[in-house]
Amino acid sequence: MSTTTLTSIPLCDLKAQHEVLQEELAHAMQAVAASGHYILGPQVKAFESEFADYCAAEHAIGVGNGTDALHLALRALKIGPGDEVITTPFTFVATTEAIGLVGATPVFVDIDPSNFNIDVDKIEAAITDRTKAILPVHLYGQPCAMDRVMAIAERHDVKVIEDCAQALGATYENRKIGTWGHIGCFSFFPSKNLGCFGDGGAVITHDSELAGRVEMLRRHGGKVKYHHAELGLNSRLDEIQAAILRVKLPHLDAWNVRRREIADCYNGQLANLEAIVVPTEEFDRTSSRCVYHQYTLRIAQRDEFREKLTSRGIQSFPYYPVPLHLQEVHASLGYGQGSFPHAESAANECLSLPIFPEFTAEQQRMVIDAVRSVRSQTPQSRLCA
Repeated sequence: MSTTTLTSIPLCDLKAQHEVLQEELAHAMQAVAASGHYILGPQVKAFESEFADYCAAEHAIGVGNGTDALHLALRALKIGPGDEVITTPFTFVATTEAIGLVGATPVFVDIDPSNFNIDVDKIEAAITDRTKAILPVHLYGQPCAMDRVMAIAERHDVKVIEDCAQALGATYENRKIGTWGHIGCFSFFPSKNLGCFGDGGAVITHDSELAGRVEMLRRHGGKVKYHHAELGLNSRLDEIQAAILRVKLPHLDAWNVRRREIADCYNGQLANLEAIVVPTEEFDRTSSRCVYHQYTLRIAQRDEFREKLTSRGIQSFPYYPVPLHLQEVHASLGYGQGSFPHAESAANECLSLPIFPEFTAEQQRMVIDAVRSVRSQTPQSRLCA
């Protein structure tokens, strides 16, 4: 079987989006090249303003990547050695990497098996006198119950940092994620719902003091050039990446609507298959919206299922196959197998199917037919609009 056949339906097709916007993008990049402003210039300033407006936040600060966004948020809140940060074990390592980089300790809480996010009912029991922050992750684009998270944080006088890397544009109770907590952190990695042509990230907040600290820390800890108040980072969103993001941002809502349409089509045609659990949206869809950065199933015998999809030319991927509490990097925390059974079960069963705004109805029919065929059912799919 040829390589072309094996990868006929990609998990994410970044070239398809570029083809639609290539003239605008080329013009934007050429304008930056001609301007002579390449670091923290007018494009970054304009994007920060537009991004803050989009999120309905008072401040937005462009940074080098999503991991730095988390790191700088923790630094801005003065979280460090001896402090604890409560988070989920079922996420990408950047979440806990940022916690470790400031010298703090991640404290894990198991996930809610219905939505893959941190189980809010279990957060309060994990709080100690060393807890300084709660760091929920809006995994796969699914919003957490942020009103409940904030109520817990207020009762215990701890801060909330939202990891929004996979959920830009998602809402909870008619409010954009990232604006509920004290700081919201975003990634513009190319495959994200809003992606640039390399690494990029941003921090949003309503707090002018926190915004000032992040802005200072992102450029070597100084408010004035060559005068440094504390050790910071070199973490500045590139001018050319900002220009690319400015071209793409006006399209984001339409792209997210398309992702939801694709997810609804998948749900309608896969929900009744044996040993498959489709994702569900826990909250009222009129006020709380998942943006489906990934469309993730739970599947018994996941690895065998994935191999069969691959043989039919369908890409898929398990995000994430090993929960963080079982990773070597966190062995010193003392967790073991069985510590967080829902996260461990999800890691064994999760599988993300292709989803991206340019995904055609015919491509989706092919994926659905392959899934149904693997489940030993005659393909009876229909084209979704």
